[in-house]
Amino acid sequence: MLRRTFGLAAAGLAASVAMTPSLGFAQEGKKVTIGVSIPAADHGWTAGVVFHAERVAKLLMAEHKGLNVIVKTSADPASQANAVQDLAVQGIDALVILPTDPDQLVSAIQQVKDDGKFVALVDRAPSVNDNTIRDLYVAGNNPALGEVAGQYIAKTTPDAEVVIIRGLPIPIDQQRQDGFDKGIAGSKVKVLDRQYGNWSRDDAFRVMQDYLTKYPKIDVVWCQDDDMAVGVLEAIQQAKRTDIQYVVGGAGSKDMIKRVMDGEKSTPVDVLYPPAMVATAMQLTAGNFYDQVPVSGNYILDATLVTKDNAKNFYFPDSPF
Repeated sequence: MLRRTFGLAAAGLAASVAMTPSLGFAQEGKKVTIGVSIPAADHGWTAGVVFHAERVAKLLMAEHKGLNVIVKTSADPASQANAVQDLAVQGIDALVILPTDPDQLVSAIQQVKDDGKFVALVDRAPSVNDNTIRDLYVAGNNPALGEVAGQYIAKTTPDAEVVIIRGLPIPIDQQRQDGFDKGIAGSKVKVLDRQYGNWSRDDAFRVMQDYLTKYPKIDVVWCQDDDMAVGVLEAIQQAKRTDIQYVVGGAGSKDMIKRVMDGEKSTPVDVLYPPAMVATAMQLTAGNFYDQVPVSGNYILDATLVTKDNAKNFYFPDSPF
């Protein structure tokens, strides 16, 4: 299963990732250590990241007898910088990192790269992202996540008055916001307010309560994360507001996909941003050492609009997110 998955991932890299033939098949017993540094499971999406990182680490080590994969979770940029340093001390050959805040971790990542190690950056890139800091970049399409949501709202509810709940003040949040603004450009959609919900269900609940107090009429809510959408829906339900037509979230959580599948009017669509992208980065990094397909460059996943018609293709009930 893992071999097939990696093959599909490698095929998907053809257009965006430089691939060069190796000098021969690697020895399966070759000793390689991959360090994986990811955020702690502080909300649903990062819980999915942790789940897939730990799951694929076991699969990769079972497949490659000489491979050791060390997964470390960190709650904030400072502890993650320390975790990266700890991994470097353990003699890693490669680092797969999904930074809590990429701008604050540039120095730690750069040190690993300067030491000649393979670096795969996942999801969150620093404001200035160039080839000097990484060999491989695997991410969802952040601008498209916002743009797809904006286009749907502009097409479905052309005169909508919209409130927005952003994530955190980091580069990918701005990319999503810029994409949304592009998606509604030229339409009559009016944005009433934009506040940060910190990708937190509780924080989004409080922001939505504030919106409901400030604005007597809201047509649509866009929030960048399905966890936040849960908090938004709870606030709307508690306030018994009937003017809000629907909420558009993002990421593709199993609960939100199920709501779309079931035809819930309050959540007619969702936009994919899968936490399993960390697994793709880990598989490709292992392939750099063990397979005949060394890789470098960018691998950007699609931001698919999930509707009732295609939701079943993205529903995984056993997933933690």
